[in-house]
Formats: sequence, C-alpha cells, structure tokens
Amino acid sequence: MQLLREGKADLGFVQGGTSEAGAESNEQLESLGSLFLEPVWLFYREDAARKVAPPLSAEPVGSAGSTLSSLTQLQGLRVNVGTPGSGVPNLMNKLLESNRIDRSALTLSQLEQTPATVAFLGGELDAIVFASAPESLMVQMLLQTPGVKLMDFAQSEAYSRRFAFLSPAVLPRGVVDLAADIPPQDVRLVAPTTTLLTRASTHPALLQLFALAGNEIHGSAGWFKHAREYPNMANNELPISAEAARSIKNDKPFLQRYLNFWVANLVERMWLVMGIIIAVLLPLSRIVPPLYEFRVRSRIFRWYGQLRNIENRAEEAQDTAPLLDELKQLESRAEKISVPLSYTDELYALRNNIQLVRQKLQWR
Repeated sequence: MQLLREGKADLGFVQGGTSEAGAESNEQLESLGSLFLEPVWLFYREDAARKVAPPLSAEPVGSAGSTLSSLTQLQGLRVNVGTPGSGVPNLMNKLLESNRIDRSALTLSQLEQTPATVAFLGGELDAIVFASAPESLMVQMLLQTPGVKLMDFAQSEAYSRRFAFLSPAVLPRGVVDLAADIPPQDVRLVAPTTTLLTRASTHPALLQLFALAGNEIHGSAGWFKHAREYPNMANNELPISAEAARSIKNDKPFLQRYLNFWVANLVERMWLVMGIIIAVLLPLSRIVPPLYEFRVRSRIFRWYGQLRNIENRAEEAQDTAPLLDELKQLESRAEKISVPLSYTDELYALRNNIQLVRQKLQWR
C-alpha cells in the first residue's frame, strides 16, 4: 500500500482490511477486483487450549481435547499474529478490538512465518496466525500435524457483517485428507479477500491485461470457491477500475481472441474516434461531391463570360479582326484546360461554342 501511494509500484496484491476506507492517500488508487480468499488460519496447540477451554461433553465424536471457537479464549496464551508489514497484524488488531480484548492479556509476537512455525511446534508459542491460500505448504503441514488444531470461528457470519472485507468460509470435513478424515468436522473460518490494486494513472491497456490474467489464473474452483466465482467486484474497499469491471463481466474481448493484443486493443480504442470521424464524414459526403463538381466545371465556365463579351461587342463592331484575334487567344487557352475525363464533354462544348462565335464574326 505504501509503495502504491508513493508511486513506487504500479500494481500490488493487497489483503482486505489493509487500507483505511476514505483515506485521502487512497484517492489515486483503484481496484482490479477481488482475486481469491485468504482465510485466517489460527492454529493452536491442543495442550495449550486445555488451560483456557476445558473439554466439553458436547464435542463431536472423534474430536480430542479442547476446541477453541472464540478469540476471547486466547487470553493468557502466547500468540504470533503475523509478519511485520503484512496485513495480518493489522487484521488481528481489528478482530481483537471488536472482541474487546486487551492486548496486554495476550503475549503477542510478530515473527516471520518459518521461525514462528518452528517456535510453535517447539512449544514456545501456543497459537499462530496465518492469512494465506489453502495451497500454502505451511498450512497443509499444520492441518495434518498431531496435537495441532484449527480454531473454529463460530461467529464467522457475524464477522462478515461487521467487516465488509471479510467473508465467511467453511473448511469442509475431510477436504484435507479424505482417508484420514481431516478435518474431522466442518470448520468455520473468516477470510479476507486479496485484491489487486493499481494507481489510477496506470495505462488502461495494462489494466485490461492484468484483469484478464486474473480471470484465467483465479477462475477455477478451489476449497473455498466455485468455478468462475473469482475474480469478482465484491468485498472491495476501493473503487473498481472501469477496465477491470469490463474484463470481469465480459471476459476476453472478441477481437483479442483472434488478433494480437496490441492490434485488438488499438482497434477497440479507435471505435470512439472512428464514430466521431463517421459522424463528421456523413454530412460531408453530401457536400463534397457538389463542391468538387463546381470546382471542376468552374475551370471551363469562367471562359464563357469572356466569350459572351466578344459576341456582344460583335454586334456594334465595324472591324471584326481584333475580335477574331481575341477569340483565337481564348481558343488557345481553352485547349490547355485540364479536366477529368468525365467532364471533357463540357470542355468540347466550350470549344464548339468558340467556333460558332468565330463563324458569326466571319460572316460579318
């Protein structure tokens, strides 16, 4: 988020809940849509849970030890709340505050993921929090580690109503390992969405490419989504880019299925310009031909004025020799007139009329 705000990055994957809604620094940022869910994986040691949540007789058959289902049960435990600079510490702060939990009631740490996992498995931590896709190797390993359990967010629906960037998610029974029945029951989770953010100044063609790549990469089915459910325009804290909205709704444009991207993009962006050009040319198509015809015929017709003047003076002239010389010069100029073939009949008509006036003068 900081790199995007400072203009040091053009695009970035950002976890839901990271940006503050309405912040002035977000005015130059846009979203290319929600790409996928990153559930909050809160793993805890079973032996540590017994200290704060004794076993319940109502627990499902096959479950062992105590089960945590509320963040309030974490008080008194050693909890790693994510890597510094990532979205997890900020997210956990919001969740703890919403449960009115005093941070001093927990022993909080912010170790990197691998050292935190080593410390967790070594008994130095009681609980560890991730926010990542289920394909994460660390998540896969902890889901199948004996003595480690995944917290069931019993109030997942309530969290999603309180925080717009959170969605309720369910880890189905047996989805991790059908043969071993892991997990032994459905586990309710809360999941922020990861969105692709960009600066409003980024070129629209690039935004379209990234949005289309999101459709291709994140459009398949998964543990927490159906096919074509993501990317989508839900759970976004920032305005959706117009390019992303078109790409998410309509998939790849028709021309890009058959042409190179640069060609198809150029044609698509020329539609508006072409529409304006056509709107201008249509009226011109009715005006230009008459103007062209007038322009060509004027080369010929302007000599008729001189020819008529010679004919009018012939009525009163005593000596026609000067008029014949003037007529000869006129004919000489007419022979040099250049017009398109379709207008040569006009040119020959002029020369015929010159000959008629000459005959008239000669008879006098």
